[in-house]
Amino acid sequence: MQPGQSPMGSQYPPGYWPRQAPPPNAQQQQGRTLAAQPEPYPYHRRPAHRPKLRWVATPPPGAWPRRRVTPPERYYGPPSYPVPPRWGFPNLVWRRPTSVPGTASDEVRPIDRMPVLSRSLIGVLFAFAVLSVVAAGAEVWRYVLLVQGRESALNRSVVAFSDGFVLTAGLLASILALLPSGLSLWWLLVARRAAADVSGDDPPRPVWQVLVGVLVPIANLPMALSVAGELEHAVLGRPRDVRPKPSRQVLVWWGAWLLNWVLLGVTIVWRFRDDVQSMADSVVLVALTDLAAAALAVVTALVVRRFSALLAPSDARAVRSMRVLKVAGAPEPELRNARPAGAAR
Repeated sequence: MQPGQSPMGSQYPPGYWPRQAPPPNAQQQQGRTLAAQPEPYPYHRRPAHRPKLRWVATPPPGAWPRRRVTPPERYYGPPSYPVPPRWGFPNLVWRRPTSVPGTASDEVRPIDRMPVLSRSLIGVLFAFAVLSVVAAGAEVWRYVLLVQGRESALNRSVVAFSDGFVLTAGLLASILALLPSGLSLWWLLVARRAAADVSGDDPPRPVWQVLVGVLVPIANLPMALSVAGELEHAVLGRPRDVRPKPSRQVLVWWGAWLLNWVLLGVTIVWRFRDDVQSMADSVVLVALTDLAAAALAVVTALVVRRFSALLAPSDARAVRSMRVLKVAGAPEPELRNARPAGAAR
């Protein structure tokens, strides 16, 4: 063979020397042998031959399109609807969180009872004050009739109506006085416990001393000031080792307390006298006692309101409702030129 001549005739151009393929290895020879054999199984039942190598294809960098960054939308004001929307919040009221029965979380704390108890007590005290004023007016009317009866005869129907009015108003005032008294005592015990829980200290005196200082006659005259002063001291969060100093409001309440009990005692003692002048004086004393009871009820309601606000200041009813009167510096709203279809008139 001459140089430059192709080894396999003229099918290759001059000077081309083809590269000889290497002989197949054992694995390639086995694959060719299996491919030449007829298929012994159907295609869907062909046994799987797992390759020894696993090829993983990954896209090159930049093959995927970049994520488009969405610019923030412009604020166009609150949403507007052509008709009132039918969705909304469920019609539920605020309630206490779920607590586990039998544990400390299941018990109602004294501080949680204060708002409801104070509102009920204040309403009852003002109602009793109004009733006491009415009873005092009935006694004043009776005294006016007594003065007129010294010089002229009185109308029988007027006297009968006055007696019925005095009896009814006095009886209602005497019976209903038990309700504000019981509620006030209950509020006092709950307030003492709530103030002790907030401050972390025990009450300064036991419950039986408080009951004696409020309910026992003569003993309750000086001790009522101590009980009210200690409660105010605890409510204000003052140190325990500092001597309680009652405020002016507590002193006014104590003055009304003393006046009411003194007039009540004098009236009861004066009723045992049988002469005509003493009977007329007892009418005046009863009227003054009713007015003193009304004043004590009003002052007590004010003290209860103040102490309850100091113990539980998060009462939503005490927040004053606000409304927008004027808007300055805001852009003019965009008015609609056409009415939307389906909008309610």
